[in-house]
Amino acid sequence: MFEINTSGFASKAEHYADLTAQARGMLAGEPDLIANAANFSALVYHSLAQVNWAGFYLFDGTELVVGPFQGKPACIRIALGRGVCGSAAQTRQTQLVRDVNAFAGHIACDAASQSEIVVPLVRADGSLLGVWDVDSPVIDRFDEQDRAGMEALCDVFMEAACR
Repeated sequence: MFEINTSGFASKAEHYADLTAQARGMLAGEPDLIANAANFSALVYHSLAQVNWAGFYLFDGTELVVGPFQGKPACIRIALGRGVCGSAAQTRQTQLVRDVNAFAGHIACDAASQSEIVVPLVRADGSLLGVWDVDSPVIDRFDEQDRAGMEALCDVFMEAACR
């Protein structure tokens, strides 16, 4: 059985390095995308403080469709370019939103969410798999260290997804 390490860390970077190692071990050898996405969501959701949603939106060729996640029920479909997730998918760039109320076009799936980070999941050939989305009920929860940590985690996820 895989066990989540939630012990104290000296720094946020150390915590993300440990999470990345845990994710790599958890996903090793498992080829199923949905199984990996479900466990990845649970790992991150239960390992980070002040997070109220963590999960995937997968690209179906037209729009983003909610995939495995942890948290309250979410919006089911998101158009490319719409909201934080749609913007990350369209631009293929991580969106770090310190205050969702200041983001034009933010989609409020959970009114409690106040900040958000979304990492696009792009295959080596440039095609879009989807996005990784994490929300917090705290304004300014995510910073550049979170961006680096989430991108490193998503690199591990994509290595497993593209085997």
